[in-house]
Amino acid sequence: MTGDRLDELQLPPMVEKNGDHHQTAFTVSIDAAPHHGVTTGISASDRSRTIQVALSPTTTPDDLSRPGHIFPLRARAGGVFERAGHTEAAVDLARLAGLYPAGIICEIQNPNGSMARLPELMSYADEYGLAIIRITDLIRYRERVEPSVLREAIARLPTEFGEFNIYAYRDLLDGSEATAIIKGDPEKFGDRTTLVRIHSQCFTGDVLGSSRCDCHQQLHIALKSIETAGQGVVVYLPQEGRGVGLINKLKAYSLQDLGLDTVDANRRLGFEADGRTYRLGAHILKDLGVADIRLLTNNPQKVQGLRDWGINIVERIPLVMPPNYHNQQYLLTKREKLGHLLPFS
Repeated sequence: MTGDRLDELQLPPMVEKNGDHHQTAFTVSIDAAPHHGVTTGISASDRSRTIQVALSPTTTPDDLSRPGHIFPLRARAGGVFERAGHTEAAVDLARLAGLYPAGIICEIQNPNGSMARLPELMSYADEYGLAIIRITDLIRYRERVEPSVLREAIARLPTEFGEFNIYAYRDLLDGSEATAIIKGDPEKFGDRTTLVRIHSQCFTGDVLGSSRCDCHQQLHIALKSIETAGQGVVVYLPQEGRGVGLINKLKAYSLQDLGLDTVDANRRLGFEADGRTYRLGAHILKDLGVADIRLLTNNPQKVQGLRDWGINIVERIPLVMPPNYHNQQYLLTKREKLGHLLPFS
């Protein structure tokens, strides 16, 4: 269901800090209130009635009992553009069909109790005459009919690393700004795989040259590598502090000075260890016509995140910087807790 409707029904998140790996946004559980004919709430008929009540536009908070046996899910406002999840896909499908923006989702089990995957689901759909689509199909459809990024400006950008062009983008979902620093003409990249760096904004590193991270070194090496290659793209995303923002990143620095690592500091402040997503970066690459890339990164999550949005990673190219006294613990934490592929101990 949409967040606005769940707020109207006074259905808050099940927990304050969501620790689910997929960030599935459960609210408190519900039953339809007794005056709707529901008894224990657990029977199939009671659960069906609860769903009907929850999806009615006329339902008020008093029509629902809490807790219960149905678990509402809060869809992100941007739908599958913001989160490529089943929750968002259900709401998007209903909205695209011109229906009430909500849906019912379930998982299908195999006879042995394991969860059905795509091959089993295809057989199930054939057996019962059901249509079947993947979330990627829905994303691609929405990309065709409603682009989520707007290219607003292009300018020449001479740098110490070489001559580039810089493209400015606006995210149509949240209004944020991002840039792409490009060597060559994307329309002439052709069938060659493109050298790409997806770089998260780092004011302290990129601008001030902080030794607490390796961000500015990675950015500079990426630009040098693209200049040497003769073509490529650095997508510069507004993800300061792995998405927590500058002020919270500086708070995390203070906690690190007291002995916490970067992951524990973020969590102490109430954030995920790494809250970044790569939707915006992927959509900028698609706007440029770039789909097959050689990615400069040490981060497997970034590789998977881009693949989830339809970018084909032909090759991962390591971007390893030598540690210094100030960032060696930061780099070790990246490797040990975030799974970054770094060779040193």
